[in-house]
Amino acid sequence: MALSTGRADSTARDRAAGADGARGRGRGKEPGPFRRMTGRHWYAWAMVAPVILVTALLVGWPLARGVYLSLTDATEANIGRTIGVNVIPSTYEFVWFDNYVAILTSGLFWEKLTWTIVWTVACVALHYGLGLGLALLLNRDVRFRSAYRLLLILPWAIPGFVSAFIWRYLYNSDFGVINAMLRAAGLGAVGWLDDPTTAKIAVIAVNVWMGVPFMMVAVLGGLQSIPGELYEAAEVDGATPWQRFRFITIPGLRTVSSTVVLLGTIWTFNMFPVIYLISGGGPGSSTEILVTYAFREAFTGVRDYSNSAAWGVIILLLLVVLAVVYRRSLRRQGEVW
Repeated sequence: MALSTGRADSTARDRAAGADGARGRGRGKEPGPFRRMTGRHWYAWAMVAPVILVTALLVGWPLARGVYLSLTDATEANIGRTIGVNVIPSTYEFVWFDNYVAILTSGLFWEKLTWTIVWTVACVALHYGLGLGLALLLNRDVRFRSAYRLLLILPWAIPGFVSAFIWRYLYNSDFGVINAMLRAAGLGAVGWLDDPTTAKIAVIAVNVWMGVPFMMVAVLGGLQSIPGELYEAAEVDGATPWQRFRFITIPGLRTVSSTVVLLGTIWTFNMFPVIYLISGGGPGSSTEILVTYAFREAFTGVRDYSNSAAWGVIILLLLVVLAVVYRRSLRRQGEVW
């Protein structure tokens, strides 16, 4: 009987040791971080999978195709096409980085880049300055505040191409409303889109008119998120309106401001419809920005697909560098965005 009990204890110990070993081996083969993430959040991944797939098809494939074409000498003359029953094969070849070298060493690129930077800085500065001023006015308790908000948001609600056509008519030298008002005031008519300087002022004014409402709404939301107790405490301490604006309003809007300024910079840098539909890049090519010039390379005259693709890739890289530098500067200032 004692022997039988001893055998049972030994068997139990062996089973326990085997179980401990199995658990040890299980711990040694723990799933990786990707497997744990997908296993724990599988429902979220299932929900975003269609969006990722559509984005890859609509953005990823054209981007990859554009990078590929930028490394070739593809034009309208040597690209493959089908005419009736005749299939003409492609005859373009790889030139690797020759397109990029030709663009970056040309004076035309730096001329367009300079004007694009001036255009972007002027528009974004006016967007934010006017949007902040209007947001401060609408944040007060005034009569008909809702009506003012509705009227000020209309330029943003109107489609961009519709606004561009309306403003092109307003700028018309012979029949435009602006020149009609100038004549009624006893002043001479201005050829708004006939002179490089006035054409640049005209397109900046239109883009500011279209972009201020977005800045106003975003900044107004940021103003309403600042606790009112901070202003009350500052007023009790004897702070002037300028001090309250400087030490409470501006820091309270820092997160919102950093986001909308970056978005506004990207949108304005690539603002195609305003330039193309109002001035057409003219007179000459004085108001042409990088994105409109890239469009002309691909769709006017002898279509140079490779050169246009190279311009597009350079524009993308400039915006990526801008976003990275801007994000790092915010991190150095203590922002977590």
